[in-house]
Amino acid sequence: MVKAIPVRALYTGALMPAIGLGTFGSDHADAAEVAGAVRGAFEAGYRHFDCAAVYGNEKEIGAVFRELFDSGVKREELWITSKVWNDMHGRVEEACQRSLADLQLEYLDLYLVHWPFPNWHPPGCKVESRSPDARPYIHDEYMKTWRQMEGLVDKGMTRHIGTSNMTIPKLRLLLKDARIRPAVNELELHPHFQQAELLDYVLANGMAPVGYCPLGSPNRPPRDMTPTDTVDMEDPVIADIARSHGVHPAAICLKWVVQRGAVPIPMSTKRRNYAANLEAICADPLTEEEMGRIGAIDRNCRLVKGQVFLWKADQGWEDLWDVDGEITQP
Repeated sequence: MVKAIPVRALYTGALMPAIGLGTFGSDHADAAEVAGAVRGAFEAGYRHFDCAAVYGNEKEIGAVFRELFDSGVKREELWITSKVWNDMHGRVEEACQRSLADLQLEYLDLYLVHWPFPNWHPPGCKVESRSPDARPYIHDEYMKTWRQMEGLVDKGMTRHIGTSNMTIPKLRLLLKDARIRPAVNELELHPHFQQAELLDYVLANGMAPVGYCPLGSPNRPPRDMTPTDTVDMEDPVIADIARSHGVHPAAICLKWVVQRGAVPIPMSTKRRNYAANLEAICADPLTEEEMGRIGAIDRNCRLVKGQVFLWKADQGWEDLWDVDGEITQP
């Protein structure tokens, strides 16, 4: 199975496996369970693992990596990503060192700025929670963080750096000012939230798009759900195409993401699910007609709205995403 997994070439020439295992356990999987999924996913054929300090499970995952390396797996066989959390924007090297220690690695393949806002909130907080020190996106401040990210590449702590939860206006400024360009932008991506303009911009500017929530995040916490949210895998078009391929609707969502040029990072702790996810992208592609049908069901339904990162009490979540094409002012 490993040899059959497609890859995405980054602008450096490095090859990133075109599917990864997400490790955000959310409210339904503890650190030990996620670490067990990492072990099982490796056995199933995964070589790409998307981690983050804020997920609270890097130590447990690191123990699995150590077991793999001790058993003869070579470090270069794996693609491992981590992310700097919002409260460490001013101490990026310290944050990266901590993740390296927890993951028991000498280097990361990719290190991301998890969110472009330096706004911290406690894990499991209510959606109404707001930090009293919350700040908007200020490009000069973000560039101070990015310069630290570039320093990690210089020191060999990570081979690539990238962004997450960015918009076109923010990326445009970063690409203009960066010494080391982002290799990846991680974004929410699923058939009911297709982000065609952002996806095309990322690809056109030499970045690899990594798609989170590729299945519509059915296990996201209740605090992240709103009455207007839709369910991708229950869409009649997805269900119909799944029946014609003889697969679960999840497989169709993943095929669509990969054929749009992105790298999905679905999360599951169940072997049958993560094995099926891997198999889905390795064979039986969607036809052009099927891709067109899925392209017509975009609902513009953002599931991860990010309300806890807002900096004023009277704001809507849309202010985080520059929906009018301009960065929201303080």
